[in-house]
Amino acid sequence: MDEAREVLVAAYYSNFLDVLDRQRSFRAEFAIGRLGAVTVGGLTCNTDVRVRLGELGAYHVNIPLSGHMTWRQGSAAPVLTTPDSAAVYQPCGDTVVDRWSGDCRVLAVKLDRVALEACLETLLDRPARGPVPFDPGFDTGQGPGRSWTRLVRAVADDLLDESATLSGSLVAAPLQEALLNGFLLAAGHRWRDQLTDPVARLRPAPVKRAMDAVQERPEHPFTAATLAAEARVGVRWLQEAFRRYVGMSPMAYVRDVRLQRVRDELRAAVPEEQCVSAVAHRWGFTHLGRFAEQYRARFGELPSQTLRG
Repeated sequence: MDEAREVLVAAYYSNFLDVLDRQRSFRAEFAIGRLGAVTVGGLTCNTDVRVRLGELGAYHVNIPLSGHMTWRQGSAAPVLTTPDSAAVYQPCGDTVVDRWSGDCRVLAVKLDRVALEACLETLLDRPARGPVPFDPGFDTGQGPGRSWTRLVRAVADDLLDESATLSGSLVAAPLQEALLNGFLLAAGHRWRDQLTDPVARLRPAPVKRAMDAVQERPEHPFTAATLAAEARVGVRWLQEAFRRYVGMSPMAYVRDVRLQRVRDELRAAVPEEQCVSAVAHRWGFTHLGRFAEQYRARFGELPSQTLRG
């Protein structure tokens, strides 16, 4: 069991593993591989176990191929997941698998939070302001859920093959992208309809003019009035159009773009030669406490953590 815990820590998360059924021997079989921001594994323990994980810090999906799992996150009620469904876990909230049945072989997919949220923003062509609140599960027997499960299973099976090709360097990057995009199409969240309906993504020209102005000069002291002037429309029209087509107000969009520029600069900086406050001030954030809260809400970590690492 100690070896199993170590493998799960190395590939997934810190954990406490408890055997619930002493009548059957614990015999873990793990086949796990990593494709950049995505970790895929086929896991089974041969006896009923409980797994306590704490906060994951990543998005995660468990797909039972047999047996069942009962799990919960935070204060939510327990959820039973069977082979016709997938369990979706959020990055935040203490996570417990109360019972992982001994006959349950599960496909366990860890999705890096930053990579998944960046993928969603690319598809939407606008900030998603994560973490993304996904539904706790989705159907794997039909539609996009079925297709994504087949892809995950193919990757997991390939990991057992000595001549593995799917995880090779030539296909790893596009396969990672397919897994991230496929999950966003399979799982339930408030942006899914927009991903499947290209027409809904089209924005009026004034909105695009305002967004382009912010992207080109994010350091400019924009106001709602100056953005409306850039867009050549009235302030109220622009505010309503932004809420409809961008999902936030014009000034919230300005703040979001500036936060992203701060993050880009911190990630490229040498910690000994740069400080968070200087970068924040350069991009228009004067209240450092409020800035740190907004940054953490947006990226899931403090700006000092980004700078260190």
